[in-house]
Amino acid sequence: MDKTMILEKQKQAVEILNEKDIDMWMTFVRETGNIKDPMLEMIVGTGATWFSAFIITKNGDTTAVIGSLEEANMKTVGTFNNIVSYLKFGKDDLLKVLEKYDPQKIAINFSRNSSMADGLTFGCYLELMDWLKDTPYKDRFISSEEIIAALRGRKNQSEVDLIKKAIEETLKIFDEVTSFIEVGKSEKDVAEFVIKLVKERGFELAWDEEHCPAVFTGPDTAGAHAGPTDRKIKPGHVINMDFGIKYNGYCSDLQRTWYVLKKGETEAPEEVMKGFNVIKESIQMAAAAMKPGKIAWEIDDIARSNIVSNGYEEYPHGLGHQVGRVAHDGGAMMGPKWERYGNIVYMPLEKGNVFTIEPRLTIPGYGIATMEEIVWVKDEGVEFLSTPQTEIFLIK
Repeated sequence: MDKTMILEKQKQAVEILNEKDIDMWMTFVRETGNIKDPMLEMIVGTGATWFSAFIITKNGDTTAVIGSLEEANMKTVGTFNNIVSYLKFGKDDLLKVLEKYDPQKIAINFSRNSSMADGLTFGCYLELMDWLKDTPYKDRFISSEEIIAALRGRKNQSEVDLIKKAIEETLKIFDEVTSFIEVGKSEKDVAEFVIKLVKERGFELAWDEEHCPAVFTGPDTAGAHAGPTDRKIKPGHVINMDFGIKYNGYCSDLQRTWYVLKKGETEAPEEVMKGFNVIKESIQMAAAAMKPGKIAWEIDDIARSNIVSNGYEEYPHGLGHQVGRVAHDGGAMMGPKWERYGNIVYMPLEKGNVFTIEPRLTIPGYGIATMEEIVWVKDEGVEFLSTPQTEIFLIK
């Protein structure tokens, strides 16, 4: 993430701190080459070896309390105005910063609901509490979850432009997959073809190569987060693929569906088309209901109810997650009111959020029908960043 965008996100963070009446946000880390807080790339632009605190206050000040050996690098990176370096121990230097601002609410990166806001390791937490055990600040910590959800979720135009470029390149690869698929090839063959294209074009995969892309052909395939297998493509199979790339630090995450024609067929069977069209309709119904202020679970319920009312079982996951610097970018998620999702399905959609919409259903005897589109929440509704799949792709 370049310096200009980091400074834009810092400015946005200050606005969020004021909006939520939080005095200070502290990202406390060590040895980030081993374990990296998810927020470092967005608000710092470099890592740290010794115990370090990266602080943003609601009056707009930014302070980095870092080891002395990292001072030169921090100055070169140029993302924090105030640099405080220490040699033997950072406790006293951090206390001086806290005493200067005397924050009543200090947000730190722990969360039971969002992995993006849970970057503070337990060891770092214990160290921080030990540093502050004789001060009033140890009782002023709150979760930074609300700050991070808003900061990651409210995408600016520069971020959306990069997501759109990632989507554009992903859809090109999907088109090439349509030409590559043929009877007798395996799920692994398709995945290897995709990975080869990604590497040749200098992109990164949006998530682990083990199941990016995820390829499923025919009935009785593995679950949604499983990797490709040696299962062969056959006539009469519905095929779906879940795939995304990372382009200049921002991700895509899309799914498409194909049908392999049997001998004598010129179009997909009626039951396949019904499943495909129910998915297509559910995506459009959900998108039409999305706008700032809508509660995330309400959107999931629209698509889920439509699928069930058409005679299919409900899908075993949420309708859509946010996309950004990672494929699952945290914050609100459009999903059912299941305990496993905690509070994230009760959060409102916000202007600037970029969401997937990805319902699925099983077509008995054929396979899984699903599409995954990406939309950007604007003032009065959403803009599709991906060109929706409107026709099932046919393989002869």
